Amino acid sequence: MIVERSALHERLDRATSRLETPLAVVDLAAFDANAAALSVRSAGKPIRVASKSVRVRALLERVLARPGWSGVMAYTLPEAIWLVRSGVTDDVLVAYPSVDRTAIAELAADPRLAAAIAIMVDDPAHLDVVDAVAAPGGRPDIRVCLELDASWKPAGPLHIGVRRSPVHSAAQAGALAAKLVKRPGFKLVGMMAYEAQIAGLGDKPRGQAVLARGIRMMQRRSLPELLKRRMAAVRAVREHAELEFVNGGGTGSMAATAADPSVTEVAAGSGLFGPTLFDTYRNWQPTPSAFFALSVVRRPAPRIATVLGGGWIASGPTGPSRQPMPWFPEGLRLRGDEGAGEVQTPLIGAAADELRPGDRVWFRHAKAGELCEHVNEVHLIDGDTAAPAPTYRGEGHAFLG
Repeated sequence: MIVERSALHERLDRATSRLETPLAVVDLAAFDANAAALSVRSAGKPIRVASKSVRVRALLERVLARPGWSGVMAYTLPEAIWLVRSGVTDDVLVAYPSVDRTAIAELAADPRLAAAIAIMVDDPAHLDVVDAVAAPGGRPDIRVCLELDASWKPAGPLHIGVRRSPVHSAAQAGALAAKLVKRPGFKLVGMMAYEAQIAGLGDKPRGQAVLARGIRMMQRRSLPELLKRRMAAVRAVREHAELEFVNGGGTGSMAATAADPSVTEVAAGSGLFGPTLFDTYRNWQPTPSAFFALSVVRRPAPRIATVLGGGWIASGPTGPSRQPMPWFPEGLRLRGDEGAGEVQTPLIGAAADELRPGDRVWFRHAKAGELCEHVNEVHLIDGDTAAPAPTYRGEGHAFLG
């Protein structure tokens, strides 16, 4: 492992030696290996790539060209429209409800878009927004996907998982499906349930053995409950509509979700990049493929080296796990009293004493696609060569700012 890390460090430096920092890279060998491993873990079920975890068109196209990968899970309707119009895919599921009236008007005015995109709903009010923009009868049917809340509610008000859909029970799913199919101008084509408390939560947090045991116990109890409830909800919805797909899971729950007979496809994206949050998973850890580099600009004291920039903090609960991690050279860490700063980041550790102004430090981001919101391009590393590919930001799109 030490030899492999050292070789990768040298290769990244060689491939990008003429580029200025800050810069981001994706190692294509690791990216492709992760894509292949996820295909194996999906046990033959198609994988819909979660674009929010990639945010580079060239990489979306690359993974969609691989066996076992089919369709995109977008995070906004404008993004979905752009992906279809730019030829990336003709099969997009928007994973979150949209009230973007401009985008809805564009969707409703174009039969090609309406045939390619399914929007998420968990309330008839979402349909009201569409109808207010374009009345039924004067537009093609809008494809919709019903979202089932996959969180675990073991007792009373206790809620474990993220707060997404208000539709939790099979009865609620069936009742909403009945309302959806009665609305003219819409077609219920899919169902989704994302088990964030399993897929998005690592079960071996660093240095927290008691917490780790608690997470594992929760996940062991949560998964069987969800499997039973999701299966019942799918049956209830199918009483009202012939579903084209039932989507579930993510990188962190790929194998478990794929084993659910009620699920027809799974989703993944973060596992292609292998950010640091996935270092805390026991069942599978992707090979890190995405990195960013910053330059040392000062030595304020012995055993401290300061790089320019670095405050690329990931979303979620604020804490050390959301900060970037120094990766090359080995033996560096952030200072607890400063962390990763907006304009400068001091680094400490044995390796800091060897660094001089102009030297380069490589980092890993805590989450996957959010890295691409900081750069206009990523450099795709193939052996010792680097080729630039624009990020969403580099193509002029900040779909969620």
